[in-house]
Amino acid sequence: MALTDLGVKKANATDKPQKRADGGGLYLLAQPDSVKINEKKKEVIVRGAKYWRLDYRFAGKRKTLALGVYPDVPLAGYWHDLKTKENWVKGARDLREDARKILANGADPSAVKKAKKAAVVALTENSFEFVAYEWFSKFSIQEKWKESHKRTINVRLVNDVFPWLGAKPIGEISAPELLAVLNRIGSRGALATAHRVKGICGQIFRHAIVTGRAQRDLSIDLKGAIPAYRIRHLAALTDPVKIGKLMRDIDGYTGTFIVQCAFKLAPLVFLRPIELSRAEWAEIDLDKAEWRIPAGKMKMKEIHIIPLPSQAVAILRDLHPLTGTGGFIFPNVRTSTRPMAGNTILAAIRSMGYTPAEMTAHGFRHMASTLLNEQGFNPDAIERQLAHKAAGVRATYNAAEYLPERRKMMQHWADYLDGLKAGADVVAIHSKKGS
Repeated sequence: MALTDLGVKKANATDKPQKRADGGGLYLLAQPDSVKINEKKKEVIVRGAKYWRLDYRFAGKRKTLALGVYPDVPLAGYWHDLKTKENWVKGARDLREDARKILANGADPSAVKKAKKAAVVALTENSFEFVAYEWFSKFSIQEKWKESHKRTINVRLVNDVFPWLGAKPIGEISAPELLAVLNRIGSRGALATAHRVKGICGQIFRHAIVTGRAQRDLSIDLKGAIPAYRIRHLAALTDPVKIGKLMRDIDGYTGTFIVQCAFKLAPLVFLRPIELSRAEWAEIDLDKAEWRIPAGKMKMKEIHIIPLPSQAVAILRDLHPLTGTGGFIFPNVRTSTRPMAGNTILAAIRSMGYTPAEMTAHGFRHMASTLLNEQGFNPDAIERQLAHKAAGVRATYNAAEYLPERRKMMQHWADYLDGLKAGADVVAIHSKKGS
């Protein structure tokens, strides 16, 4: 049964909080009276507060949203000036309907409320900042963004966009205004960031279009309006002689045994540094010489299979007596409940004297890709082993695709590196067609 103004006014609680439902998840939570001692050391009864709450479900979970305190927030809204019907004061029922609209747009009302509170400028439901946080709330959950990615997106919006566009109604922003924001970023030499912010704004405009608050994606109008930037590839050695020296240096690395093992494994498995550092024993089958990494730990959010060459299996068997009883293969030096830091391999490379222009931890992937392509291996098999997703009509991902071919390729690569390390004149067992 729905609440009435009189019922809300008279609602009270005795020894424990009482709920009074209005429907649609909305209810009044009345707290019991309490006794306090005043300045004159006399007992004073403090009437229990009455809070508006809304229960709802989002992403399969039950949540509760605070809508305000009665009587500051009444049950139903009213005109501040009844004669002129100006300045509508929202009641709890109005706020319930507002939350329903946010849910209908695929966002979490609690997250949107938090975003609004944190905003420097007063927001309206059509402002760029409000729509941006609504988009952020929806897609960060839907796309399962990592915390680091969430922080990056938030910082770029807060620092580079909101001060100039945040309070503007998103449907009234012009292309020149957006371009001015992007040029301001580019003027400090951050062209790559300017392009990424353009892409973020494009997604926000498209969310505004589908929710009926904008007509166009202005980022499309700015194609070619900001200078292109040169992608800086992470340095990697591709000269076989230099690679041979690097492999000998890795063998002579004098760090801890755990880091030694991770360092030796890095060139053999084609993984990104963060993926290698978070490796777990539960993912490894040494008897099958196979490593299966769950989708949630991979950049492309797909399960990834690594056929392990005999050299990699030997490294892991040597390490197993030391860390095999724990979860992480390469635990953190301070606590075994956390993995090794993601920049550990890079630090090891730097400790041996290799400069950023010569070699990076990510460079082991580029090294393998370059030389295996030169040696005639199937480019698609190489891309699968690098956990890259093909573009266009080939944009599918099958973890086991080319697996027999990849097993042979991974063993060949490990043998090839051993040959370079020994200083042998290694001849690839594959060759490019026509060579």
